[in-house]
Amino acid sequence: MNLAIFLLALFDGVAYAALVFIVALGLTLIFGVMRILNVAHGSLYAIGAYASVSLTGYALSLGFAPVLAFPLMIVSAVLVGILIGAPLEKFLLRRIYDKSEVLQLLMTFAVFMILEDVQRLVWGTRPYFDSSALQVLGNVTVFGVTYTAYQMILLPLIAVALLLGMRFFLRHTVTGKLITATTEDREAAQSIGVDADKVFLFTFVIGAILAGLGGALASPTTSILPGMGADMIVLSFAVVATAGLGQIEGAALTALMIGLGRSFAVYLYPEISVLVPYLIMVLVLLVRPEGLFGTPGARKI
Repeated sequence: MNLAIFLLALFDGVAYAALVFIVALGLTLIFGVMRILNVAHGSLYAIGAYASVSLTGYALSLGFAPVLAFPLMIVSAVLVGILIGAPLEKFLLRRIYDKSEVLQLLMTFAVFMILEDVQRLVWGTRPYFDSSALQVLGNVTVFGVTYTAYQMILLPLIAVALLLGMRFFLRHTVTGKLITATTEDREAAQSIGVDADKVFLFTFVIGAILAGLGGALASPTTSILPGMGADMIVLSFAVVATAGLGQIEGAALTALMIGLGRSFAVYLYPEISVLVPYLIMVLVLLVRPEGLFGTPGARKI
């Protein structure tokens, strides 16, 4: 492997890891607080991508500058969280918190399938793509290797900012401490006046926004088409399980491991590149069933 191939694999891996971490962050936050593995998270990711491409395309058709693609990504993510995440938690998930884990998985999987069909009804089956954000930021050359500034710089910076922001929010704000208290002991939190229903709703909306943001950020780098949500939710589950359920900091490191492993496999052994993330997960779970950073019996976010 020469230097150029090494750098391309490195940049690809870091950019991909950043996107996977953003989605996995929402998934692990929801599980850490609500103890639900939300399969529908993948559909929220896909809808975020579709919404971003649609809004950006519409804005460009009206003559607005391509730089508007960046705020529209945030708008798309917020719309996913408010218009889909909030009703989903309030009218459906709230009814199954005390049910078995199997029923919860089946319910969220049913929502996932419904939202997949909604995507086909609204956007059809043809691929969508918009590279406005890539064109705005241009390219960066490192040791003779040219790469997009969007993927090399912006995506990793956003992932790091979300990690640090989530740590600060959970540990140093009143709302974050209420979320942590509800996570550790819901009954005790309710006994001192914490409204657990509002905490759960707020948490799920934030998780849904992160899923939609991941999709919106991915939209300039890949074709948007049916099935993309399934690929991302499986990979996000791999990240969360490998790190340890509910471990935010661990999810960041695990996403980087899986992203780099997958990227280098694409360049060196492309025939097994799809398997690499799951091989990493299996090897870790064989040694540490609770995950790299998980603690048996602990409930953390």
